[in-house]
Amino acid sequence: MTKHTTQDLLLTFNAGSSSIKIGLFELSDGHPRRIAKAVIDLRKRPPTFHLASESASFDASLSAQVSEDLHDILVEALDIFSRHFDVQRVAVVGHRVVHGADLFDGPVPLDEDTISRIEDLIPLAPLHQPQSLRPIRAIRLLKPELPQFASFDTAFHRSNADVVRRFAIPRALHDEGVRRYGFHGLSYKFIAGELARRAPKDAKGRVVVAHLGSGASLCALDDGRSCDTSMGFSTLDGVPMATRCGAIDPGVLLHLINERGKSAKEVEHMLYHDCGLLGISGISADSRELLTDDRAEARQAIGVFVFRIAGEIGRLAMSIGGLETLIFTAGIGENQPKVREGVCRRLGWLGLKLDDAANAENALLISSPESSIAVHVMATDEEQVIADEAYGLLHRG
Repeated sequence: MTKHTTQDLLLTFNAGSSSIKIGLFELSDGHPRRIAKAVIDLRKRPPTFHLASESASFDASLSAQVSEDLHDILVEALDIFSRHFDVQRVAVVGHRVVHGADLFDGPVPLDEDTISRIEDLIPLAPLHQPQSLRPIRAIRLLKPELPQFASFDTAFHRSNADVVRRFAIPRALHDEGVRRYGFHGLSYKFIAGELARRAPKDAKGRVVVAHLGSGASLCALDDGRSCDTSMGFSTLDGVPMATRCGAIDPGVLLHLINERGKSAKEVEHMLYHDCGLLGISGISADSRELLTDDRAEARQAIGVFVFRIAGEIGRLAMSIGGLETLIFTAGIGENQPKVREGVCRRLGWLGLKLDDAANAENALLISSPESSIAVHVMATDEEQVIADEAYGLLHRG
């Protein structure tokens, strides 16, 4: 490893409830270029660390224990990084923060006041916001001199109209912040930019992006701007996910609390961890396992998943006055031809026709020449957006 005195590296942190994705970018030619990525899996005992770079990749078990602030975990992870890269060259750190409410409409520097305002939003995302804050606090403790910046999942959807963002609830509640925010904004921002680069004509039109992973949502774009999205006040809303329920009649929740004697905490745990593909199938939350399982429950789980996604695409097409391009992204969207085929088959009434061979190969364009709707498969990259936004703020001083 060659030592450098220049500070020309950038770190990104994308923290979830069970893992932390870390990106290492080189600042060259005015654009952050990824040179390594790592994933810390906090679910395993001991936690594991996977590092992949341009030249090599390896796995390691971490001796540090998972704590509330993750200090020891990140110390050990950065120590592993330092064996392969000169971390003294790191000039800036960028973080994904799930919820910015209406306080933040773009990336911001992380000072004490900003961190305090992010902490104030924990009640709006009690299971996700604390995860976003853990690496922020840890880096401030480890490297207090490093500038840190936050990128918000909700910011991309600030362009949604009031009619989209309102629930039919008393106005006072809306004014207090009970409204539709939308999530996965960093992913949608990346896809909007990537579509503009690869298919600029399609990017100018009416587009629906299906971000399908363990968390899943959809977004309607018009000329690259978010106009509507399936997730609302929380990350529970919209289509079913791996373990989350998606949209549900609120009367079900009242029934569970009032008639079944469930506590609010018990219902919350169920909605986040026991529903979705896992809840319907009773087998697994992993679509890969369910797609290869012949049991009726597995087929039913995939069937409901596909049905709700197709229905949401129809609703979003209404919201933007039509549909010219459909994009599948994220883990399931990028890698599961059967899920894409099932969704697209239900949209045949719109004139959508798949190229079966292209779909089986996860090609970029999977619609047939006769299709009235272009269908793309694109890999998303939230860490690249975090890096770009952090570098942009650093460059502007």
